[in-house]
Amino acid sequence: MISRFEGIIIKETPYGDNSKVINILTKEQGIIGVMCNNVKSIKNPLRTKTLKFTYGYFHLNYNLNNKLSKLIDVDIINNLNNIKNDISLISYMSYISDLTYQVFKQNDNQEIYNLFISTILKMNEKQNPLILTNILELKYLEYLGIGLNLDSCIKCGNKTKIVTLDPDEGGFICQDCYLDEKIMSPKAIKLIRMYYLIDINSISDIKISDSIALEINYFLDKYYERYTGLYLKSKEFLKKIANLV
Repeated sequence: MISRFEGIIIKETPYGDNSKVINILTKEQGIIGVMCNNVKSIKNPLRTKTLKFTYGYFHLNYNLNNKLSKLIDVDIINNLNNIKNDISLISYMSYISDLTYQVFKQNDNQEIYNLFISTILKMNEKQNPLILTNILELKYLEYLGIGLNLDSCIKCGNKTKIVTLDPDEGGFICQDCYLDEKIMSPKAIKLIRMYYLIDINSISDIKISDSIALEINYFLDKYYERYTGLYLKSKEFLKKIANLV
């Protein structure tokens, strides 16, 4: 059965000398494994269309029985050239692709695809990649089943006198419940809530100081380490490339 799917290649695995298997995150059917025969040949017109991060409409001989589908053709939607020509943006893209793959394995909600595509398109427009990545990380928490409590104190439920947001406790801490948790700046706390609520498609230009952006990123790193159990090599590489360590 020949079908067309909107999607993006998020993983590729060599197969023999000239072929490979790609994993496409699709809007309609989640992750689809696809066999691409002889696409490494220089003369094959699909060679460049089967590279990682290709975003387009994939025409497949679609297999409904959880076996590999076969690639017929690809219509490119967006070449994502700004990302592909910038090593820093490629690093961000690699990390959020790996993260998206892991999140989707735990929750196949279609909104994960929509959030991911919205993020990479904004990144390709050269919006701040760290801010976009942190927004996506925050939104993915719900799909991982570990959403933050951003309404009241995680310990007593008090909605006033909030003094910090703690990654170990998983939410706000008020003045009465505060012990020795790391104090987060009021601006960072306010922005995390904004990140959580903002529509990625509406982002045009968010200006945040480097110190606040790094403070938010540090919080999310610690929260992911504490609650997700995910270890992604692409994140460690990103930290080095983007000086996030």
